[in-house]
Amino acid sequence: MHIEPGVVEGAKIFLSYATAVGAFGLTAKLARDAIRDNGGVTALALRSLLTTALVFCFFEVLPHHPVGVSEVHLILGSTLLLLFGAGAAAIGLAAGLLLQGGLFAQFDLPQYGMNVTTLLLPLWGISLLAKRIVAPGTAYVDLSYKQALALSTAYQGGIVAWVAFWAFYGQGFAGENLAAVASFGLAYMSVILVEPLIDLGVLAAAKALSRFSQGPLFNVRLHHSAA
Repeated sequence: MHIEPGVVEGAKIFLSYATAVGAFGLTAKLARDAIRDNGGVTALALRSLLTTALVFCFFEVLPHHPVGVSEVHLILGSTLLLLFGAGAAAIGLAAGLLLQGGLFAQFDLPQYGMNVTTLLLPLWGISLLAKRIVAPGTAYVDLSYKQALALSTAYQGGIVAWVAFWAFYGQGFAGENLAAVASFGLAYMSVILVEPLIDLGVLAAAKALSRFSQGPLFNVRLHHSAA
């Protein structure tokens, strides 16, 4: 989902600074909620360090391919949310992206506002969706495939929508740009198909290894119902 350099240029890039500020504001809210309801400051700090390391690895180690106006990544945003909570997932996505850009992809740094918006706003969206589709009495380790698919599809769909927005905002609706956006969206279908299976596999492992997947490193909701 890294927006390619040159897609949005000049004065237009200032919009990405504004959307990034909004995304960071939502991250601060999710972090505050995590401190209040999901283990406190220490737990949030530990989970955020872990999610930052994981996101960095997702971007650098897992396969990723440039397609159209962006790159296809296996980001596992819904997996991070389920395992570590929305606050830690948001911090990890923002920090991991910045770390990856600063160390290995400095050419991506001018696009950081667009990329962090593209990652964080869909995450905030699925944090709301999870509250609607997962009953308060259901622990996340007991999610169904349908629920995992809904969360993953919503997250990846949000990423595709934001990538399309930046592409059309920066380059207009010419035929070449339309084709580039369409090819990216089509390629992302593979992620939508794979990620729910990964989510269920990870949740099954967490359930089987419940002795090790509880405590300050993991989302309280992973094994327990909502308060």
